Amino acid sequence: MILYKSAEEIEIMREAAQIVSRTLGILASHIEPGVTPLELDRIAEEYIRSQNAIPGFLGLYDFPNTLCISLNEQVVHGIPNDTPLKNGDIISVDCGAIYKGYYGDHAYTFEVGEVSSEVKKLLSVTLECLQLGIEATKTENRIGDIGFAIQQHAEKNGYGVVRDLVGHGLGKTMHEDPQVPNYGTKGRGKKIKNGLTIAIEPMINMGTEKVIQLEDHWTIVTADGLPSAHFEHDVAVVNGKPEILSTFKYIEDALEMNKKQ
Repeated sequence: MILYKSAEEIEIMREAAQIVSRTLGILASHIEPGVTPLELDRIAEEYIRSQNAIPGFLGLYDFPNTLCISLNEQVVHGIPNDTPLKNGDIISVDCGAIYKGYYGDHAYTFEVGEVSSEVKKLLSVTLECLQLGIEATKTENRIGDIGFAIQQHAEKNGYGVVRDLVGHGLGKTMHEDPQVPNYGTKGRGKKIKNGLTIAIEPMINMGTEKVIQLEDHWTIVTADGLPSAHFEHDVAVVNGKPEILSTFKYIEDALEMNKKQ
């Protein structure tokens, strides 16, 4: 059952999403060769708690950390460790926070130092997929239109669209109805209505769409070992149109500052 949100609930969710957005902006200033995922995890937890919020992933389904940190061929759900990041890595940072009982859920794939032009294109196209999915989130459409927009753009560029993991409804729990696949058919699925709140999160692979789970029972990797990118926004439908509750502004500002240093 889809739980449609009131205007007041959406505003609380916006605050939760903004806490996560600011967290990722802070992390953007620290992501460089030599930094460890566990250091990033500590920074994130401290900041989230300083905002009168609770880390949304820590303990969720027994997950052991505040952040999911997934490198290179890891798609999602990577567990932070003490292995330093290397020049040329890409790192997907997925972060959640609970504020006043509602979840924010937000992800960005960062470049570590200098990455190849092929990887840069993967990140760029995945970001474009996210934007196209958001644009399709309007009351004249259905859930399938979101996945269709993402799938068409990714596959047009020769990339694999992960089928085994999907976006989702968001609210007082992390995973609500409806599921929001990154593939789909126009005009299929649940009708999009005002008050819908969802996390749209394309997971796009440089090669095959197939993935496997590692023995830690969390980390998902590409079956062919090629890189994967993951970006995520929280979106509410208001007056028939999508409103993005999270933002990449803090990340973009931090990355611009890094360039100037």
